[in-house]
Amino acid sequence: MIDPIKRFMQEVPYLGPSLTSLRRRLWNRLFKVKSSSKYWERRYRLGGNSGAGSYDRLAEFKANVLNKFVEEHNIASVIEYGSGDGAQLQRAKYPCYTGVDVSATAVKRCRRLFAGDPSKKFFISDELTPRITADLTLSLDVIYHLVEDSVFDTYMRQLFDSATRFVIVYSSNVDEMWFGSHVRHRQFTRWIEQRRPDWRLLLILKNAYPYDDKNPAGSSFADFYIFEFLRSEP
Repeated sequence: MIDPIKRFMQEVPYLGPSLTSLRRRLWNRLFKVKSSSKYWERRYRLGGNSGAGSYDRLAEFKANVLNKFVEEHNIASVIEYGSGDGAQLQRAKYPCYTGVDVSATAVKRCRRLFAGDPSKKFFISDELTPRITADLTLSLDVIYHLVEDSVFDTYMRQLFDSATRFVIVYSSNVDEMWFGSHVRHRQFTRWIEQRRPDWRLLLILKNAYPYDDKNPAGSSFADFYIFEFLRSEP
């Protein structure tokens, strides 16, 4: 069912934007998450999962893109920041994988789920004292869940500092508040342009199932952004 307030906003062009902005500010003030890490730990501890994007046709779309990229570019190692409950990973074909997550509960789930697979290992974010690197680092459906500016900045630095060849981000890319306590859309490419000029945007791959408010569980506002490291000439 279409949100009647949203429909009203669309039909009132002059008042719509300001009323929508007011509604969003009120919503996020009432239900704002103050700690993204605590939100996800509590969500997993209470039996929740990584969200609709890690299941069904969205998960299949993501897996097809990533598996093809890993194969075509001879990727030997992958680090994923925000590995979640492992549902998406079950469709992956990576030679060597390291999953990192802020939730201890999610990490324990993944360690149990992939206990018989020596090519995969998992860590809580706080456990990563030494720097680790990989050919490719991944951020899948994570950036728009980082509601704190400092957490977003730390996450982006870690994502790019630990990649030696490629970074793939699957996210929205616009500054916008959302009707949800744990969602904050960010134009993350601006951060990369300003702080990581030695990386170039190689490709944007649009989602096969763009967001549809009639089917939010089977659609997404995220697209693939693939970055390549610009090596300096010897």
